[in-house]
Amino acid sequence: MSGPTVAVIGAGISGLTMSKMLSDYGLDFTTYEASDRIGGNWAFGNPNGHSSAYRSLHIDTSKHQLSFKDYPMPDDYPDFPHHTQVKEYLEGYAAAFDLNARIEFENGVLSAERLPDGGWRLETGRTGTRYADVLVVANGHHWDPRFADKPGEFTGLTMHSHHYIDPQDPHDLTGKRILIIGIGNSAADIAVELSSRTLRNEVVLSTRSSAWIVPKYFGGKPADKYYRTSPYVPYAWQRKLVQIMQPLTAGRPEDYGLPTPNHKFFEAHPTQSVELPLRLGSGDLRAKGDIERFDGRTVHFADGTAEDFDVVLHATGYNITFPFFDPAFLSAPENHLRLFKRIFKPGLDDLAFVGFAQATPTLFPFVECQTRLVAAWLVGQYSPPDVSRMEEVITADEQKYTAHMVQRPRHTQQLDYFLYEHDLRAREIPAGRKRAAAGGPTAPSGRTPDSVPAGAIR
Repeated sequence: MSGPTVAVIGAGISGLTMSKMLSDYGLDFTTYEASDRIGGNWAFGNPNGHSSAYRSLHIDTSKHQLSFKDYPMPDDYPDFPHHTQVKEYLEGYAAAFDLNARIEFENGVLSAERLPDGGWRLETGRTGTRYADVLVVANGHHWDPRFADKPGEFTGLTMHSHHYIDPQDPHDLTGKRILIIGIGNSAADIAVELSSRTLRNEVVLSTRSSAWIVPKYFGGKPADKYYRTSPYVPYAWQRKLVQIMQPLTAGRPEDYGLPTPNHKFFEAHPTQSVELPLRLGSGDLRAKGDIERFDGRTVHFADGTAEDFDVVLHATGYNITFPFFDPAFLSAPENHLRLFKRIFKPGLDDLAFVGFAQATPTLFPFVECQTRLVAAWLVGQYSPPDVSRMEEVITADEQKYTAHMVQRPRHTQQLDYFLYEHDLRAREIPAGRKRAAAGGPTAPSGRTPDSVPAGAIR
């Protein structure tokens, strides 16, 4: 092996894909995983606490969009696999490319400190101090629950969807008055499950912005099979077209009891659900607008009404968190983290991020696309532009992908995978090859910095 030594934080989707690509390129790497298993978010009941999977969870993206290009999902999988099948798929991926041998399980990175002359000192949970030339952060962004910030105090049971397993675990959620805050995919799934008449609950969904509901099937096929944006037509024109088509294919949210959205279709992340409109239309579930304040067990809404509840469940997303970094060194306030191509932090030439985007339609091929660029960088076949140009491109990409979105922490990482992949393949990677050939900056080559003790474990 030649080139820099690489440390990868995390063995979820992003860390596994990065590990596979590093192995393909013959690089010296170690993947550090706090848990005793791979899968991250898709490892149901993950001991590291990073899984937000609930017992009934099926992935919202069909297997046709989900598969890695070099490891397709099995033909006998259903269109929308259960979380156990996604985990099985990731285990097959790791086995096929012999990735487990390079993963140090139950040895998470507790702290990562950049050395004065470059490279990284890592403090790990099991093997103590380790060193690497380059650090790849792949710890995910769906594990640190974000709660709705409302005045007052609710004195009933408060919980986050991250900790929801089923109606009996971790709390008995039967025969209760339940308020669910949020209207993303998890909120919709949990609201549908808890509003079943067999559970004897009264369930209300509170939404600040409302949402456009996307059907999972269209014309008898998974609806996302028809989704593909084009780099040759202005993105704004494509949004206009789907904004016209959406009410014709799925109706307007207020038709089945949701508040009127405060945004147009694709100006916020849509919600995929077949059953939510049915539950609302059947009267099993009710929807309300924003919350004004809590007062004991009473919740006051912005429309002037008030209701009593036993449980408030926050399905309000996640914070982007890096517990191994000193916040003064790097953090993501309000989930905003400026990264060049969602990979490089300008000014830090030995650090890369993988998987930090809300990619439409899915994360899997997006991460695979990112790791190709990272691996090319690590072997000197790609060089990023200078810092000033990086900052210009970050601003332009934010304008392209997020300026039209509702300005909330939920949408700071939004991007379209098809446009992103075309940009990297057709423009950025070829440009980076030219910069590398011309002697531009690349990843640090393998070396032992002066500040690393002789004989230190790499």
